[in-house]
Amino acid sequence: MIEVDNVSKSYGALQVLREVNLKIAQGEVVSIVGASGAGKTTLLQILGTLDRADSGRVVYEGREVSALGERALARFRNEHIGFVFQAHHLLPEFTAVENVMIPALIKGDRQEEARHRAMELLERLGLADRSRHKPAALSGGEQQRVAVARALMNKPMVVLADEPTGNLDSAHARELHELFFALRQDLGQTFVVVTHNEELADMADRKITIKDGKNTE
Repeated sequence: MIEVDNVSKSYGALQVLREVNLKIAQGEVVSIVGASGAGKTTLLQILGTLDRADSGRVVYEGREVSALGERALARFRNEHIGFVFQAHHLLPEFTAVENVMIPALIKGDRQEEARHRAMELLERLGLADRSRHKPAALSGGEQQRVAVARALMNKPMVVLADEPTGNLDSAHARELHELFFALRQDLGQTFVVVTHNEELADMADRKITIKDGKNTE
C-alpha cells in the first residue's frame, strides 16, 4: 500500500536519512524505533508528506505523492493520512466533538455529516459522554483518544503516530496501545508508530530500527 523508495534527507551538512527503503501493507501495525536523533520523526514526516525528501519516492497505492504540488499534497494529506502526536494538539476553545470534526470540515463535508461521524468515532472510543467537554476538562488519556478519533475522521489510508504515549502514564499508554490494535481489527486500519516505548514497539507486526540514517528489521 505504501512504498518508500531510496529516500534520503539532509539538513545542511547533516544527513539524517540514507536511502531508506520500506513497504507497508494495508492493515499492518508497524513500529519505528531508534536512538534520539536517528531520523525516526524525519521519516514519519516524509511518510506523512509534512516534509519532502531530497531524493527518492513516496508512493501510496501506486501514486507518487512526493511528486505532487503543495496544494494537491495538502488535499491528499487531509483525505488520506491521519496524525497522532505526543502533544495532542487539540484546540482548547472547541469541544471534543468539534475537535474531531475539523478534518472533515476542512475537506468540505457538511457540518451535520461531520458531527454524526465524529460522534460515531467518540462512541467507538468510549468518549460519547465526554463529547461536549473541552480539552481542559479531559484527562490526558481522554485527550489522546480524542486525537485518535480526529485522525480517523476522514477514513485515512494510514494513521501516523509520533510518540503517542510519551505524555501518558503507563496505564493510559497501555490503553492507547490496545486501542490501536482494536482499530486494526475492527476497521482494518494501518498504523505506523514512532515510539521509545518498548512494549508498544514489540507488540507491532513489524519493528523497524533506524540507525545511522538507515532502516533494518
